[in-house]
This record gives sequence, structure tokens and C-alpha cells, in this order.
Amino acid sequence: MNASAFLVAATAMTISATVSAAGAHSGGHGGGSGEPGKASEVSRTINVEMHDNYYEPESIEVNPGETVRFVIENKGKLVHEFNIGTPDMHEAHQEEMMMMVEHGVIQGGTLNHDMMEMEMDMGNGHSMKHDDPNSVLLEPGKSKEIVWKFSEQGNIEFACNVPGHYQAGMYGDVNFN
Repeated sequence: MNASAFLVAATAMTISATVSAAGAHSGGHGGGSGEPGKASEVSRTINVEMHDNYYEPESIEVNPGETVRFVIENKGKLVHEFNIGTPDMHEAHQEEMMMMVEHGVIQGGTLNHDMMEMEMDMGNGHSMKHDDPNSVLLEPGKSKEIVWKFSEQGNIEFACNVPGHYQAGMYGDVNFN
């Protein structure tokens, strides 16, 4: 095994141990906030802009049972996340996002896409892909869509869980009509 291959294997094993200890990054962190929606059931589209540590709009109104298409664009200079969930879910997710920074997946204004694609736990299906249906992680200038059904009324917000961003005020309320 050459030095480069050894370094990749050692990094993967280190990340595997960390991810296994903290729980999988992928696998759906939207519990209590709804469920993935069907495009055929979308009632409207909400455009969301992410700036360096705030969203436009700052809050959204939804109806219980409504399916919404979110078009999210990162207009900031840093990597940002749009994640729909409960405050408790965001708090737990922030630990996982910290691991992504510590392991070089998130690097200021860029994402290490190669690192995101690596299997981090040697085959158990856990990865740092950040592929939950209630969330997108975007580099500056990028955009993506989420289709989400607000099936449960509750204490729901959208937030950026990149370390320090939530604490700087990068979150907004989901209000039910």
C-alpha cells in the first residue's frame, strides 16, 4: 500500500469511528417536522435565500398537511445549510456538522465532495453525504430544491447547523396557519 492509499484508509477509519460513535449523518433527521413530499402534491413554491448568517424570508407560514417546494439558493460567501426540523433535532445535528468541519468536509466556502462520497464506516451505509430529505448543504452560488410535507404541527424551524451559524441567528420559524 503506498503512502497516499494508507492516508486515505487511515482517514476513513478515523472518520468511521467518529461517525459510529456519534450516529449516522444520513438517515433522516426530519422526525417531528413532517416528511418528504411528493412533487405532484406541491401547493406552492417558497424561494429561500441564504446569506452570511441569515435567511430571506426570516419565517414562513404553512398549513398543516401542506406540501411545499423550497428553492434554496446560497447567496453568501460561506457554505450554508437549510434544514427543516425541531430545535432539539437541530441541536443534535450541530454535533454532526461539527464533525464535518473537523474532518475537512466543510472548509469555509467550499465542500470536499470526495470526502462526502467516502463510506465512513466501512460498509454500514453511514456517510457524510448530507443527503437527508429535509436538508440541503450548499456552497456559495449553488441552489437546490426540497419538497416537504408539513404533516405535523409543532415547534418547527429551519436552520443552518454549520458550526456557529445557528448561534449567530441563522434560523427561522415555521408558523402554522
